[in-house]
Amino acid sequence: MNYVTSNQNVSIPCMLYGTAWKKERTADLVALALQSGFRGIDTACQPKHYEEALVGEGCERFYAKGGTREELYLQTKFTPYDGQDPLKIPYDPHASLEEQIITSCEMSKQNLQTSYLDSLLLHSPLFPYNNLLKAWNVFESLFEEGEVRQIGISNCYDLSLLQTFYEHIRIKPSLVQNRFYADVHYDKTLRSWANEKGIIYQSFWTLSANPHILHSPPMREIVNIYGKSAEQIFYRYVIQKGIVPLNGTTSALHMKEDLSIFEFSLDEKDVERIDALL
Repeated sequence: MNYVTSNQNVSIPCMLYGTAWKKERTADLVALALQSGFRGIDTACQPKHYEEALVGEGCERFYAKGGTREELYLQTKFTPYDGQDPLKIPYDPHASLEEQIITSCEMSKQNLQTSYLDSLLLHSPLFPYNNLLKAWNVFESLFEEGEVRQIGISNCYDLSLLQTFYEHIRIKPSLVQNRFYADVHYDKTLRSWANEKGIIYQSFWTLSANPHILHSPPMREIVNIYGKSAEQIFYRYVIQKGIVPLNGTTSALHMKEDLSIFEFSLDEKDVERIDALL
């Protein structure tokens, strides 16, 4: 596994295993992913889409076989009330925003059976804007207290909002995690700005949002050149563009194939051909 280093000097695997929508299979799939070679896990304290405690169980199986906590990069999220299932909210919805975030962070540590988090993301911007700043202030405190090693934001597609936010906060985000799809022009301008600021861009729905690219004639030609699948080529492409993709496969074969992308690289002319598809 290759790694990148964040602005807080945290080593992040260049591909993370995503645990959304795995339901009762979560523990088995996390254990399989770690056995296959993944060392980074992305989850959220959001019972609506994640079984975070089962992520922790999958990690425990890794430790039982000789793995250590220090080998893993564990990333989770605080999900605001609007993104939660009203019947399964992991904090008191009537508590203050500050208390909700602290409770969520403690719940995540308990679920993941760890004393610290490698990364905590705000699952989406909060409105009004003052609430976003209020939430980030709690994130900053959690960082300064050593509860989390770095902080970031997800589902933020408005570059002007991100830029304004960046100027108003003390501790800058280490990460922006967004859906990688055509509707937002693949965040090209946002990614360029983030790169200038030393913020790592993480992508989700990297494959599922882009069948038109995976099945395009230029991609078929590139596949034939390298003898790899379109999925392997596209993952390799985003990594060479400085993106850290989430991978949510449930297939042991695909886990092995996808992790093998670190064994080759794309020629610059082929990177440019895929650039043109975006």
